[in-house]
Amino acid sequence: MAATHDFDYVVVGSGFGGSVSACRLAEKGYSVGVIEMGKRWTEADFPKTTWNLRKWLWRPGLKLFGFYNMRPFKHVMILCGNAVGGGSITYANTMLVPPPSVWNDGSWKGLADWEREMPAHYATARRMLGVAKNPILGDADHMLKRMAEDQGFGPSFYQTDVAVYFGAEGDAPGTLHPDPYFDGEGPPRRSCVGCGGCMVGCRFNAKNTLDKNYLYFAEKRGAKILAETRVVDLKPLGAADGSDGYELTVESSTAWLFKQRRTITARHVVLSASALGTMDLLMRCKNSLPAVSERLGHDVRTNAESIVGVRFPGNEHDMSKGIAIGSGIHIDDYTHIEAVRYSRGSDALGLIATLFVAGKGWRRIFAWLWNGMKHPIKFIRAAWPFGFARQTLIFLVMQTIDATLTFELRRRWFWPFTRLLCSAGMRIPTNIPLANVFTERAAAKFGGIPITSTSEILFDLPMTAHCIGGCVMGNDAAHGVIDAQHRVFGYQGLYVIDGAALGANLGVNPGLTITAMAERAMTFIPPRS
Repeated sequence: MAATHDFDYVVVGSGFGGSVSACRLAEKGYSVGVIEMGKRWTEADFPKTTWNLRKWLWRPGLKLFGFYNMRPFKHVMILCGNAVGGGSITYANTMLVPPPSVWNDGSWKGLADWEREMPAHYATARRMLGVAKNPILGDADHMLKRMAEDQGFGPSFYQTDVAVYFGAEGDAPGTLHPDPYFDGEGPPRRSCVGCGGCMVGCRFNAKNTLDKNYLYFAEKRGAKILAETRVVDLKPLGAADGSDGYELTVESSTAWLFKQRRTITARHVVLSASALGTMDLLMRCKNSLPAVSERLGHDVRTNAESIVGVRFPGNEHDMSKGIAIGSGIHIDDYTHIEAVRYSRGSDALGLIATLFVAGKGWRRIFAWLWNGMKHPIKFIRAAWPFGFARQTLIFLVMQTIDATLTFELRRRWFWPFTRLLCSAGMRIPTNIPLANVFTERAAAKFGGIPITSTSEILFDLPMTAHCIGGCVMGNDAAHGVIDAQHRVFGYQGLYVIDGAALGANLGVNPGLTITAMAERAMTFIPPRS
């Protein structure tokens, strides 16, 4: 057993759960190390458009050192972020509170008085993240409102709550202000210019990413961030239950050959590497952490999402202006649609767009091909990447209806050299019929072309940016991986505090809930004596 440790706490991952944990633990007087696989970014570093693949995509094996990752699995395509600040660097800023019903569903039901406890933590999260109602409505938002009114959903239209600094009333876009959130203790900020580039990295210092709040204060209080570093092993020191601390083996995440492998020791470890990252690490460490629950990898959820849209060829509209997700509507009690955009010129995602047709399986593929032959001009326009961001109103559709996946490590025929994280089990719904009807009607009414992704048409593969679960809460190890205080069953000083812990389908963007849950988790850890 080590007499001393390098850190009191090591936090693996710097997304919403990790940043909150690092900030609050440093505030309580602990020595904290934060291990982050991605790079550290500044406003000057971000790409101007998504065509700069080397700065946008995270694929170190291909020498792409950006912050946006697309991970295809058998059952779903998962979009995620890798950077100091985690997904906050590339997310769409949307900060919504889920309906109260989510606390009565899933594995966390009855583990706490959630409806009494959570409002205070949501309030703290909103304050720290600088959440405000979006005042900038662009063409995409106005068009969504017109579409909703045409189909009888007009009263449900809302402007999103977002983590963006809009400046003082009357400010010109881009006005510089000293820290507006933390009594002058935080970094200076500029007011939003409404360029629509939130998901390509904010180049104007208006987006409230985690490196401007939680991580900023964590570092001010002494936390050390180890960027471009991957954890490849985690094992207890001394006692098998982790009561003597843990040893983490780490290496460079961006090097091909000289990975500088080394070890770090910690009294406690917080796993906040995202749902995929946390599952993957715990599964790979099953030999050294054999008591981890067999529920690991189960109850993975995607917010029951679908991504469709309407493209308007020509120059009449500019759908790129505004906030990445500036507004939304509800089309029934379980389903809502958000208006999504990318900045002008960020057309790379147009490469995977295609003409929308309804249906499932082979019939859908044949219908798609038939429509392509019947309407070749429309077919080409739907898939033409150039002008995609300016012409396209993207619909992010989410539901509170539950559907789960299972993930596991196994060798694939095309890569037998090592085990890969793979999805398994029953398929989840690929599309949402009610949203499809809304999209087709809206396109027909307002002169657009309905679109979807080629992965959905050809491979029956839905997309999600909101993968949660896999290490969910439960009342014991037979029902979950962690308890209601985020402690891993069977181990001392080992926690899971990120989206992997969420025990039900939220039906809304999960960033605010992950932040609030992390704030709650930190209340159970006393200050350092």
